[in-house]
Amino acid sequence: MIEPEPVFGDMKNNLGFKRFLLRGLPKVNLEVGLLSLAHNLSKKASVDAKNQEAKREQAA
Repeated sequence: MIEPEPVFGDMKNNLGFKRFLLRGLPKVNLEVGLLSLAHNLSKKASVDAKNQEAKREQAA
């Protein structure tokens, strides 16, 4: 089971997201989608950085 709380905590603390800027359900859905995309891209970037570091250590 995956708990969603760490994701929202990351959005609040690290991204500085405290409240929605737009009004209306379609706009809020879009804003949540963009926040989720930003979160997933940052996770992907950190995983890629770890993989590159591991490849450098293996090559050395």
